Amino acid sequence: MKRSKIFVSLFIFAMMLGLVQVASAQDATKPVSGISWKSTTIDVGKIVQGKPVTVEFEFTNPSMVPLIIQSVRPTCGCTVADYPKEPIQPGKSAKVSTTYNAATTGMFSKSIIITTNAAEGNTVLIIKGEVTPRK
Repeated sequence: MKRSKIFVSLFIFAMMLGLVQVASAQDATKPVSGISWKSTTIDVGKIVQGKPVTVEFEFTNPSMVPLIIQSVRPTCGCTVADYPKEPIQPGKSAKVSTTYNAATTGMFSKSIIITTNAAEGNTVLIIKGEVTPRK
């Protein structure tokens, strides 16, 4: 009796393990989106303190699946971003627009983290340059 319980338990465990492997294989064959950036870093050069500067990061969806931007997170309160809320269809292009308003002078590098349904995972966009004092 005890052996049959062990055998049944092992059989159930093996079946569950097989189901997990089948589910993982199905997920691996599911089509995924892609994203191709024209550039992930933009150097704005010298800008004047307190005068906002806006840059646009262009991208294309090279895949056969709509691209969905799930979130755009600037890493600083001095940077805001705007992005397409609707899916980007295969072969189409769009832009993420970011505005930086410098409060202090000197060199800067600001990051914006983009999360999408693309296979590439998160993308970090960078705005860099130098803030000069107001005249």
